[in-house]
Amino acid sequence: MIMGHHNGMDHSAQHRDHLHNGSHNPVKARVVVGIDGSDTSWDAFCWACGETKRLGGWTVAVFVGPTPGAASVTATASLAGAATAYGVLQQSMTDQAEKLSDQVRAYGHDHGVDVAFVQTQGDTAKELLRIANADHADLLVVGRSTKARHHIAGSLGRRLVGRRGAPIVVVVP
Repeated sequence: MIMGHHNGMDHSAQHRDHLHNGSHNPVKARVVVGIDGSDTSWDAFCWACGETKRLGGWTVAVFVGPTPGAASVTATASLAGAATAYGVLQQSMTDQAEKLSDQVRAYGHDHGVDVAFVQTQGDTAKELLRIANADHADLLVVGRSTKARHHIAGSLGRRLVGRRGAPIVVVVP
């Protein structure tokens, strides 16, 4: 697992768990995790839920689909049947998100972890950072990429490390 700190300061919940939020209740951890249905994203999700349970708080699982523009470029690349291909791609992403949402919520229920599911579109790194920042996440978790092209062009984990004040964990199975 690789952890990155943007400015050398550790803002993670495990280093703040002695603090209180104005009452006598400890500050709860907020963990954002990217999930796409791959084995490595499930490893990251399970790790994030374990960390959330250990620290108290909640996990936000984020599924990022392609932007409509990126999907239409993919669809029009085939020329014949582009409109049909675009509709099928969009429906496929919606179906995948619904399935993931159900699985995420079931896992949270079965393991006693508060979870939320967010579906969005866009660049995966930018969207994960946007949601993590908006939720004031203490930790951002992703799975290690298994795609060969990412070893050359750069993986999601490498794109995220060093871009936030809170730690980023890349879970390596």
